[in-house]
Amino acid sequence: MDPTTGRLLDFAMVLSRVSAFLLILPVFSFKAVPMKIKVALTLLISFFFTIAIPHAARSNPGEEISTVKMVLMLSNEAIYGLCMGLIAQSIFATVKYCGRITEDQMGLTMAEILDPMTDEQSQPLGMLMEIIFIIAFLSANGHHLLLLTISRSYEAFPAGSIPTMPIMISGVVKSGSTLLLAGLRLAAPMLAAFLLLMIVLAVVARIAPEANILFISLPLRIGLGLILVGIFIPFITGFVGEFADWMGKLLPI
Repeated sequence: MDPTTGRLLDFAMVLSRVSAFLLILPVFSFKAVPMKIKVALTLLISFFFTIAIPHAARSNPGEEISTVKMVLMLSNEAIYGLCMGLIAQSIFATVKYCGRITEDQMGLTMAEILDPMTDEQSQPLGMLMEIIFIIAFLSANGHHLLLLTISRSYEAFPAGSIPTMPIMISGVVKSGSTLLLAGLRLAAPMLAAFLLLMIVLAVVARIAPEANILFISLPLRIGLGLILVGIFIPFITGFVGEFADWMGKLLPI
């Protein structure tokens, strides 16, 4: 393989991993981000890592690589990038999942508005908490963490090498369970408060059977939910550190 072809293959492999990672990465994958910016950032990041990171394809410059092998190498890079992006997306969605749990308790399950980030219908409270977390994440230089993730992935599995499939599958499965467990843990104080409210309303229903508990409970649940969310929002910034810890534990790097 001549040096020019090797360089192009290196760039193509890096581009495959980076573009697959950014394809479903939180924030970057939002439809609100213009496509030109997505393409420009993908090419710029790929070009940087092509120059900065050593690749397996350069270890044997005299080796001839067939077309089939090139396709398999590019496919491996894309699959690895998709797995990393899926894990990051699952962890990132924890805050929105917590918001949806709170909305269910408030009785706002059917409330939907247009999400400006994804151009899809979304529940307002979950979207609000997600936007606040995005602001906190970017203000804490969270995008540096994502770039560091790409860099460390090349230290663990250089371009052209075959990632360990059991580790990748395990990371994806664990990220799904982390989404559920972490979302429930974040929403646990609010679930406890709503449970206490239901107990109080049940006692009131026994004391005053003529009272219409259904109509009384609706404004109380919404008011309690808004108060709890207002108390909870300042603690979202602390979740950025946990996000980094989970990324380090679950990503196959």
